[in-house]
Amino acid sequence: MAKPEKKNKKKWLVQKGEAGGIDLVFLILVLCLLAFGLIMVASASYVSALYKYGDSYHYIKRQLLFAAAGVVVMLIVPRFDYHSFRRFSLPLLVVSVIMLILVLIPHVGIEVNGASRWLGFGSFRFQPSEVAKFAIILVFSSYMSANYKRMKEFKVGILLPAAVLLLVCGLVAVETHVSGAILIFLVGAVMILVGGSNLKWFLGIGATGVTALAGFAFLIPYAKARIDTWLDPFSDPTGDGFQTIQSLYAIGSGGLLGLGLGQSRQKYLYIPEPQNDYIFSIICEELGFVGAMMVIILFVLLIWRGFVIAYHARDKFGSLLVVGIVSRVAIQTILNIAVVTNSIPPTGISLPFFSYGGTALLMLLFEMGVVLAVSRYSRMEIKE
Repeated sequence: MAKPEKKNKKKWLVQKGEAGGIDLVFLILVLCLLAFGLIMVASASYVSALYKYGDSYHYIKRQLLFAAAGVVVMLIVPRFDYHSFRRFSLPLLVVSVIMLILVLIPHVGIEVNGASRWLGFGSFRFQPSEVAKFAIILVFSSYMSANYKRMKEFKVGILLPAAVLLLVCGLVAVETHVSGAILIFLVGAVMILVGGSNLKWFLGIGATGVTALAGFAFLIPYAKARIDTWLDPFSDPTGDGFQTIQSLYAIGSGGLLGLGLGQSRQKYLYIPEPQNDYIFSIICEELGFVGAMMVIILFVLLIWRGFVIAYHARDKFGSLLVVGIVSRVAIQTILNIAVVTNSIPPTGISLPFFSYGGTALLMLLFEMGVVLAVSRYSRMEIKE
């Protein structure tokens, strides 16, 4: 007598073409980081806000406004099939390049502290490089998923994506926004590797890129000055080394448990604009090693969950899209913390969810919505 066939106990969480619920673990981690970030912006910014604007709540009010708008956007985006974004990949890249060119035109781009990185009017400003970051992720995801069988070829897997990447990075670097160019380059490099390019070609191009970057760092005067400051910030304690020194003082004085929320001393006009790039040093000072580790653990969990979503994505486009977005958050977080602790030369890169910046936060929450949209069409298995 033949044995009855065993029934397959597994079934897909959602059927092909259908959408399930968003990944609640990822959403909760995003909201935790956002809430934590808003608390720290309020704590880190009220002194400089009072000094500059006569209003202690100037920065946090604006940040709360953009955070609320960003959460709405993040929850709306998953209602759309993420494949619909694919048709906008090339137009978005073209618009990004045009905006990056406009930034460089006198009286069109807005210059602040010698850097021309902004477009806008009145009090509304945004950095086109923020749009360019997502444009690169979107266009690479679309291109690589469409050509994944040919990604081992030099022309398809290396030459074409590298040309696009270098164009965007070059325009961003000309703004004297070196940190933005480095971030876009690293995210693009991760996507080229994950997209299936030949490892041999990738390593060769990577070595060339690192060599070119090193040459740039030592030949361009302002870049070389930053390296000199990094190696010995105390050589110029009242000049280029001032911010790094004050950041290290803040981190060191925090100890294990910190001075207490709101009790930072270095935010009293020692660290310039502590609500921005150096907000992690204020976290260390007020919340100590324990608070700093809480922040790092939250980021690690978010990045881990993002890669889980990418691994279980229904198709290569969704997987690459999530890998690009999550890699961007991971690389930006690592670079920011490394700069604040003087582990690498200062680059002026912000900490996701924490650093003050309305349009950057809005764009980040939009990207988190894209990840949630991919998670709705996941291939995660469940057992009966």
